[in-house]
Amino acid sequence: MKISKNTLCTTLLLIMATIMLSAQNQAYWVHTDYVKPAMQDEYEKTTKDFVEACKKYDLKGADWTSIRIDDGRYLSIAPIKNMADFDANPLAPLAEKMGNESFSAIFKRFNTCYDKHTDYVIHLNSNLSYMPDGMNVNIPNQDYRKYHFFYVTPSTSKAVSEKIKAIKEFYVKKGLKEQFRIYQSGFGAPEEFYVAVLSAKDAQDYIKTSDEAEAQYGEEGKKLFDELFSSISRYETKSGVMRPDLAYVAKTN
Repeated sequence: MKISKNTLCTTLLLIMATIMLSAQNQAYWVHTDYVKPAMQDEYEKTTKDFVEACKKYDLKGADWTSIRIDDGRYLSIAPIKNMADFDANPLAPLAEKMGNESFSAIFKRFNTCYDKHTDYVIHLNSNLSYMPDGMNVNIPNQDYRKYHFFYVTPSTSKAVSEKIKAIKEFYVKKGLKEQFRIYQSGFGAPEEFYVAVLSAKDAQDYIKTSDEAEAQYGEEGKKLFDELFSSISRYETKSGVMRPDLAYVAKTN
């Protein structure tokens, strides 16, 4: 395969941009399991057994949160410092302690639950996020999640970013109760997107807060959202629930 100098330079610039962005905003490694409908119970049981093994053998440096999306996907999300984190195998100490046979047995069980899984990086963009009470990705008693995906292209990404910034400034001016965090796709993502993540107690709480915010938009707010939607290539929403029973946080000594 031949790679032109221009292509190579463009690729390097994209990688450098990803690294620079992660230096400014927290980066996360997102692992997605596309679990078969009939295997969801088995997947959750296997995950809980895996978490128990991590606790039993006191695994360090492999914290993750877990989310179930309404379409059956399960996301494991772990913070990373930089791209060098991909060079390490955080599960190697666990395999050594519990033995390769037992370790492999767990992942054989996982593999029967899905035919596809993916990995990519996203970045929390604090400059575009609206969290007047302070940046907090896990608000107590608010495990429900609503995701608004705004898909962009290389030629529209900057413009969409500016329009999201304008909406944030509008929220600040109005002092709206509804809060959101903006994440931007990074290395390995199949498409380029921004996603607004909203937390709530449950679906009803989300709808109530969202309706209250929309009632305060007025013509100015509606215009800002119209401009945003006219600039994106695709839009979709997803709902999900945080699953702390499928997550793992290493003990601190």
